[in-house]
Amino acid sequence: MPTTYRSLFRTPEFTPLFLASSAQVAAQTMSGLALGTLVYRATDSPLLSALSMFGPSLAQVLGATTLLSAADRLPPRATMTGTALAFAAGTALLALPAPLWTVFALILTLGLVASLGGGVRWGLLNEILPNDAYIVGRSVFNMANGITQITGYATGGVLITLLSPRGTLLTAAALYATAAVITRCALTARPPRAKGRPSVRATRHTNRTLLAPPSRRHLYLALWIPNGLIVGCESLYVPYAPEHAGLLFACAALGMLAGDVAVARLAGPALRPRLGVPLLLLLAAPYLLFALHPRPSLAAVLAALASVGFGASLLQQERLMAVTPPELAGHALGLHSSGMLAMQGVGAALAGTAAQLTSPATAMAATAAVSITVTLTLARGLSPVPPPPPPSPLSPSPTGAPIERRTG
Repeated sequence: MPTTYRSLFRTPEFTPLFLASSAQVAAQTMSGLALGTLVYRATDSPLLSALSMFGPSLAQVLGATTLLSAADRLPPRATMTGTALAFAAGTALLALPAPLWTVFALILTLGLVASLGGGVRWGLLNEILPNDAYIVGRSVFNMANGITQITGYATGGVLITLLSPRGTLLTAAALYATAAVITRCALTARPPRAKGRPSVRATRHTNRTLLAPPSRRHLYLALWIPNGLIVGCESLYVPYAPEHAGLLFACAALGMLAGDVAVARLAGPALRPRLGVPLLLLLAAPYLLFALHPRPSLAAVLAALASVGFGASLLQQERLMAVTPPELAGHALGLHSSGMLAMQGVGAALAGTAAQLTSPATAMAATAAVSITVTLTLARGLSPVPPPPPPSPLSPSPTGAPIERRTG
């Protein structure tokens, strides 16, 4: 029987994992908007504002090259509980008055802690669900993330007005603590998925194994770079329209939700392999129009349209799992998550630097142009692979005997 959304929530432990993840996404969106607003008010710098929102992602580079083997070598429940508590404490500390260098040091520390999060979470999801249900389950998380981001950014914008950015950060810290409680109380204590101690050597060896074949390498680059550059565009919403940044973020999340629904429910198996490159181009193309400085209402429409292209990530993950050995699935998904977040931090830094030298609108258009160039460069390696032709009736079998075609 095909996996349905309803059947996923009847799977043991799927619902608490889903709830804990949603609470963390809500906390992340609210705290990111609050912190970006706080830093921009203090510095009037688009670069520092962008880095404060997406700077933790830069630490994913260090985590992906040193800590990722721990994602399979530590108990999932304890690791997820610990990371959620670390974020609760760190976000509460960010709400306190502190020098700017202290704020960024704490941001990068939290990013390093988060480098374990993707591998542990998605590895556990892959463990909870049957092999053929992972993509459907991941699409549920993606769609929920879109809804959560819509409400999170909208709520964050209201809380910033009512409570101030620091009060919003404390609210986000409470959500992180809630995620820790759900994880600790509702998930089963499982042993580590792999034996051995986590080590830098094990992490780097598996990374090299995963990136060696050109088919997987092209997929990883497509999962990381275009996505990261467009998140760089999103990191400039606050300096582009300080009073309407929450609206822009919410509309972008709405577009992402629409893209995931279209890919998971409307696109059939024959069509999905052909949608990857067009969706990556859609992800960037609307941002070219920001060079014309559209008013906030039109900018929100463009952001929503562009974010439909994030559906390409779901297609690429499906293909990644098809070309990855099952025993490397958890590490492969962690490498995807860490690399994606790291490139989002790079994209925010590049876009913020360009905005510092020009303007937010010009930087968004230029970053989108680079994303389109990268997608076109990778397009050939992402083209659908035709299935092998069916064997003829007289084709030799592995044992040398002819294969008999059965008709009944």
